[in-house]
Amino acid sequence: MERDGERIEITISSRFENIELVQVIAEHLCENAGLDEDGSHWIGMAVREAVANAIKHGNKLDVSKKVYATFTLRGSELEITILDQGEGFDPTAVGDPLNPQNLMKTSGRGIFYMRTFMDAVQYSFSPSGGTSLVMTKDLAKGSGLASSKV
Repeated sequence: MERDGERIEITISSRFENIELVQVIAEHLCENAGLDEDGSHWIGMAVREAVANAIKHGNKLDVSKKVYATFTLRGSELEITILDQGEGFDPTAVGDPLNPQNLMKTSGRGIFYMRTFMDAVQYSFSPSGGTSLVMTKDLAKGSGLASSKV
């Protein structure tokens, strides 16, 4: 599973039909790095949610705006960056989907999935616009969900 310095970059327009393309790239990279099918699937789901959020909430479905995805594999650590061109948001303001008051709401689940499936999830916001989401996963841990998040 030890690989050094693989990097894949892709730019898509803000269309939901492009989400699967980015997800497939993530899963393929994970499988090539030696991660099992189950682990690759869960990382793919985290990527799917991140790209969907960038398209819907970040870029507000504006097809003239782009979503940039970068996958960097260093040793066993996979770093995934998703960048949109939107106005940003406050991730702490998103309700916990496990809270009984929020069980029937559809919002907030994507961030929950990302935090569950990945080891670290960090947001940063550019003053000129755009949200950058960086997710990391140690592929050497196998297919287990992020232990501190479940």
